[in-house]
Amino acid sequence: MIIGVCEDDPAIRRLLAEALRFAGHETVMAHDGGEALRLFGADSGIGVLIIDIGLPDSDGRDVCQALRSAGQNAPVLFLTALGATHDRLAGFGAGADDYVAKPFELKELIARVEALGRRGRPPLSTTAGLDLDPARHAARTPSGEVLLTPTEFRMLAAITSRPDEVVRRRTVIAAAWPEGAVVAENTVDSFMRRIRTKLESIASPVSIETVRGVGFRIR
Repeated sequence: MIIGVCEDDPAIRRLLAEALRFAGHETVMAHDGGEALRLFGADSGIGVLIIDIGLPDSDGRDVCQALRSAGQNAPVLFLTALGATHDRLAGFGAGADDYVAKPFELKELIARVEALGRRGRPPLSTTAGLDLDPARHAARTPSGEVLLTPTEFRMLAAITSRPDEVVRRRTVIAAAWPEGAVVAENTVDSFMRRIRTKLESIASPVSIETVRGVGFRIR
């Protein structure tokens, strides 16, 4: 697997390169956000991205969002010294799939990276005229297409997989965030509002209903 690493600390960058290569992976290394945008494009063949949030020229979360907007849909693991819950949730909201705080154990980090690389994408699915494309994190209708963040896509996929059923919040959280993530109720609601707005922009034939105190249902 080809793994892209964006880390400004030369010692950590060298450590990660050696450890990942020892584990059998190829690496593409970047020292700042600008270089990451040049090297980690959608056609780079990268299977997983490791991005440090505290980069010298930009916030790693902004780099992640820019890559997502450019069509790069490889799983992203944020590497950072920040450890507060709101920092982790901001990372997930930017399109990350996992989060490791410094200092970290190399074995754990490599295990997480390989787990992200093995994570299978769900097949293209259709619900009442709404098509979900996991390769592009896109939702399509006859009226148009809208791109979703990976978190938004997994949330929507969890709900559309059970049409007309109430999908509990904990089920949506388990599908969209890494295991053990602490996700506040208002965070889920905020994501859901963004998904609704995006679906409305393409005249989606389905809508998401909030069932107070329980979860969500697609109609």
